[in-house]
Amino acid sequence: MKTLDISSPLGKCRVQKVSWRDQVSLLAKEGVVFVTDSHIHSFLGESLPQERTVILEPGEKRKTLSTVEKIYQRFLDWGVDRSWRAVGIGGGVVGDITGFAASTYMRGIPFILIPTTLLSQVDACVGGKTGVNFRGYKNIIGTFSQPQRILLDFDFLHTLPPKEILCGMAEIIKHALIASPSLFRFLEKEWPRLLALEEDVLEKAVFESLRIKSSVVKGDPKEKNRRRMLNFGHTLAHALEKTTGASHGEAVIQGMMWAVRISERKGILSEKNSQRIQTFLEEIKQFPSEGLPSLSLSEAVRKDKKKEKENLHYVFLSQVGEARVQKISYAQLEEFIDGLCES
Repeated sequence: MKTLDISSPLGKCRVQKVSWRDQVSLLAKEGVVFVTDSHIHSFLGESLPQERTVILEPGEKRKTLSTVEKIYQRFLDWGVDRSWRAVGIGGGVVGDITGFAASTYMRGIPFILIPTTLLSQVDACVGGKTGVNFRGYKNIIGTFSQPQRILLDFDFLHTLPPKEILCGMAEIIKHALIASPSLFRFLEKEWPRLLALEEDVLEKAVFESLRIKSSVVKGDPKEKNRRRMLNFGHTLAHALEKTTGASHGEAVIQGMMWAVRISERKGILSEKNSQRIQTFLEEIKQFPSEGLPSLSLSEAVRKDKKKEKENLHYVFLSQVGEARVQKISYAQLEEFIDGLCES
């Protein structure tokens, strides 16, 4: 059984590649409450105990304090106390909601995650961030709390549309660009097999991606310094998502392309490395970048939670596998945005 042990100031967590059927059957016999969404619930069939399962409506729009209140009420109705564990089965939305509800109910009960999307398996499940959206702003209310265990089953991925696979692919590429030249070389060669969900490529890419993220998080669990590197490409990606309706994967790939070009223009990244990365990303990207609204993007960037007065902590790439975080003024970033949208 493939495993990865993660240890950080937030606690210890074991990641395991498993069969979800076996694990759900074992967990259902213990003192646990399950949280999932209606899509995953229909896939799981009768595997979950109905009297201890909270079923949410799927989608980012349900990632709210109102949804968390409903979970609290169920916990109270069922007599959940600190001896229980919550098990979240679903994508990043379910994972974030489950973690937030568990970490705040009775000041914290243990929780386990069974991520069902590639994005949640390589990124959202690990790192200890939980949270919900508020008035249109992503993850602006939340906690840092580590799951006890993360259980991975790649069978879930075969139920996903290609656009959802791209979301996870984007995060794997990000981890490679900021921390692993060898993973980036592997992706340059094997990315079609990864998108086709071939098991050996999946296992290598997912576990290496988790190893990179957990290593970064270990030294900076609450995002005061080095962990900010994990936001590579995401400042403009979140703005794109908010203003254009692009999917997370489409937006992150475009955001990374822009971050690479900005890094080159700032003299931090060589032209040779910039072209290599952009050529690779161009093969994968599916989002048209022409005619984007620079003013709307600039306004959305000013709401970014990484801001510090008139400056922003921005992630630049210095070479493949090496990133740095530097402050950039909003005025300078807006100049770059204007140029990027025109080019």
